[in-house]
Amino acid sequence: MKNKAKFILLAALLAVQPAGAQDTQAPDYSSAILTPAPPPTPRINGPSNFGVRPGSPCLYQIPATGNRPMQFAVENLPDGLAVDSQSGQITGSVKRPGEYRVTLMASNTLGIAKKTFRIVVGEKIALTPPLGWNSWNCWGKSVDQTKILKSAQQFVTSGLINHGWSYINIDDTWQGKRNPLTLALQANEKFPDMQELCSTLHKMGLKAGIYSTPWIASYANYPGGSSDNSDGAWSSELATNSSRHYGKFAFTQIDANQWAQWGFDYLKYDWSPNDVPHTAEMSVALRKSGRDIIFSLSNTAPPDQAADWARWANCWRTTMDIRDNWGRPEKNGFYGVSEIAFAQDSWATYAGPGHWNDPDMLVLGYLGWGEKFHWTPLTPDEQYTHISMWCMLAAPLLIGCDLEKLDPFTISLLSNDEVLAINQDALGQQAVRVATLGAVDVYLKSLEDGSKAVGFFNRDSVPQSIAFNKFSYLGIKKRQQVRDLWRQVNLPDYVNPPFKTTIPAHGVQLYKLTPVPMDRETN
Repeated sequence: MKNKAKFILLAALLAVQPAGAQDTQAPDYSSAILTPAPPPTPRINGPSNFGVRPGSPCLYQIPATGNRPMQFAVENLPDGLAVDSQSGQITGSVKRPGEYRVTLMASNTLGIAKKTFRIVVGEKIALTPPLGWNSWNCWGKSVDQTKILKSAQQFVTSGLINHGWSYINIDDTWQGKRNPLTLALQANEKFPDMQELCSTLHKMGLKAGIYSTPWIASYANYPGGSSDNSDGAWSSELATNSSRHYGKFAFTQIDANQWAQWGFDYLKYDWSPNDVPHTAEMSVALRKSGRDIIFSLSNTAPPDQAADWARWANCWRTTMDIRDNWGRPEKNGFYGVSEIAFAQDSWATYAGPGHWNDPDMLVLGYLGWGEKFHWTPLTPDEQYTHISMWCMLAAPLLIGCDLEKLDPFTISLLSNDEVLAINQDALGQQAVRVATLGAVDVYLKSLEDGSKAVGFFNRDSVPQSIAFNKFSYLGIKKRQQVRDLWRQVNLPDYVNPPFKTTIPAHGVQLYKLTPVPMDRETN
């Protein structure tokens, strides 16, 4: 009860009703909260590694929970990097490629936490899937600089930043006109100072994302990355669906340089179907910009070119846009959680450090697409399935809800460090379906430490009880420690008898199986 009370109090402090919002009362899912509140002692969360290119600006916020104030330190930092002892931000740049093993430390009046960490300086970035927020599923076309800054502040106030959430991404409709001298695309009146916006986010320990397309116009009919005019001239007459084509003149490198100058760290590049030439062109431009910018393709990347997406991009959308329902495809091609979640196996080969399959954003919390705001109609168990599967798939995790309306249940979904660790595992394997027991699909994901994550997903509308006695088929032959990840508790060791569990309707049981040490196995 204490854990739930903490989440409820935190969410009450955060809840702010946006203008014109509907359905503002959050459903009371307090009885469904499984995630324990973090202890007051220091605990360092997040991945075990971080990638940065030689000479590129580095920003890594050490994610740590525990009572504040907190002090931070890092042992064996490579030359060129420094840590702010108050904020826990690691900044600077490293010229020499290599893998640098350091020790992260966080302390408060109750103790000290240490974590072995690898800073990998090389060509590969996004060594683990990005964790962040995108404006579209909440604000749609109504996004502006004030909303972005308020959302960023909620990452800090809510404590999500202490669990590794870092990207604040602007979607479509920021675009204005091109600078007549440089021809770089500039922001419109909704975003008066992009450079200051990025700088503010960085000072908070967060990173900034932006949106573009190789077409003349975006899906929302704002200026794109090309034009049929050599000066990139834009007028309202061009803002029609017919302008969704490649212009005669591309401004790819110019725009990439502008984003780097402003300080952006992430690009969502949106058009359909994705094609290799335009992907490669932007990939090269981002690399030449002098800044590490995660390159995310949207949408519906053709699967027969998966190897090309893995070569040129850090993330690519494997599906049409998601909507907040369980399994009801809409006429416009949007899909529910279940259609997407259980159709990703064919992509698994191409997931790994630096390149991730993206099944689209998380449809949790208070959503609206800039119009009719509402709480997601997904049941609590469907939301557990949503987060569990995206973590098992090693997918980018991008929150899409109004962060000023975070409720206790949504906070608990987004702050379970043991579940997030499955997503952030350095091995980077995507889970695949290894068995089907009636209505229950069993997914397996190998982890860096030699353990395995196993998810039992019930696709039926009624609970399912199973007795699973085939762990040997999963390469698991010896005694296993069984950890319930959502509840963060150890269950009795698995030895020989069938593994019995009950999975709620459209729900999940998510476990981590770790081989028992030899000295314990003989006891």
